[in-house]
Amino acid sequence: MIETSARLLKLLTLLQSPRDWTGAELAGKLQVSPRTVRADIERLRGLGYPVDATRGSVGGYRLGAGGSLPPLLLDDDEAVAVVIGLRKAAELTGLEESSLQALTKLEQVLPSRLRRRVSSIATFTVQVPQDEPAPLVDPELLTQLTGLCRDREQLRFDYRSHRAEPSRRQVEPYRVVNWGRRWYLVGFDLDRQDWRTFRVDRISPRIPTGPRFTPRQLPGDGDLASYVSRRVSAAAWRYYAKVVIHAPADSMAAQLPPAAGTIEPIDEHTCLFSTGSDSVKGLAVHLGLLDADFEIQTGPAELHAHLRQLAERYGQASRAS
Repeated sequence: MIETSARLLKLLTLLQSPRDWTGAELAGKLQVSPRTVRADIERLRGLGYPVDATRGSVGGYRLGAGGSLPPLLLDDDEAVAVVIGLRKAAELTGLEESSLQALTKLEQVLPSRLRRRVSSIATFTVQVPQDEPAPLVDPELLTQLTGLCRDREQLRFDYRSHRAEPSRRQVEPYRVVNWGRRWYLVGFDLDRQDWRTFRVDRISPRIPTGPRFTPRQLPGDGDLASYVSRRVSAAAWRYYAKVVIHAPADSMAAQLPPAAGTIEPIDEHTCLFSTGSDSVKGLAVHLGLLDADFEIQTGPAELHAHLRQLAERYGQASRAS
């Protein structure tokens, strides 16, 4: 019985690799007869592992997808990587409850040698604290939203704005974006006839979903990560400024992070930089990133005073040195 169990584990390990195995190949790896391989395949199926088989010269065995998740076999490095990934998910993604449940189950069955490795990583790794806890996101809701994106089905839902103002939306969903500690749905709002970004934790879907839709060209030239980061940053800005930069738009866009603002060309040699921040000091930081001469077109009066103060401070520092 022990020999059979060990052979089944080895067979399962082979089948988990992304390829097809012929009966002869498996028999050679396990040093048994093809008849024994067929019997072991049936034992695995009886245990809930969906082993697919194809006939012919190019046929073979492969571990398929089943109706339920059977036990998995992980080597040492894979097990450690999964534990680290679950810890990170519990800290950052808003899926704390599901991640912690899976993490607890996995840590209970870790061998002592792996438990020691995982413990050392957790003990001697420092996580930079976040400004605020991540909002909880329902994994089932994420699955539903991504499924609608895949199937191109319209979605009706109730939504709460950051001011807790309720509204009802009907959108064509395109992508779910994870930015920082939050999840966002990017969709085309059919009532407003424009692209919108929605916090997933503020969405309450309505059933049934709408009809299928024809895909549109994605905003932001298809770079939805940059698009969402700009929209999310702009929504939280308290101060705004528009700056004329004496440099081509392409060169400035390559210098600035997407969250800093947007660049629009004026002509071949100048561009308009629209930026913002929740503080005047933050605005000054964005302007300090510009490796070119610039003029403030519009901005708060406090920004001009702060820039003069910085200029005097930097001048004193350079003269002193």
